[in-house]
Amino acid sequence: MSKSIIQNKSFVFALEIIQLYRKLQEQREYVISKQLLRSGTSIGANVEEASAGQSRKDFLAKMSIASKEARETQYWLRLLQASQIVNVDVNEPLNHVDELIRILTSIVKTTGENL
Repeated sequence: MSKSIIQNKSFVFALEIIQLYRKLQEQREYVISKQLLRSGTSIGANVEEASAGQSRKDFLAKMSIASKEARETQYWLRLLQASQIVNVDVNEPLNHVDELIRILTSIVKTTGENL
């Protein structure tokens, strides 16, 4: 079975976050980078779990968690950008997480309405 758009996008985003994490580590930023790594990779993990959901409610719960993780990731990226504690451009990851949030919000809303 082929992967859904959200599965593909969240996987690619996780890889992008791993690369960003490495750059942050090189600049000796250890606290926010760790939070970013956890939340940014958790999005795709929850999407994958949702795809194996035992029920529509299970699917909705996992997609809701993925949506929350995406919002947390957005927060850490915005914090890195605003604080300027590192010299790393986070505009592209911010654009990608915004897209993930829009998709996940739509999935959660539609699934919730169809229950």
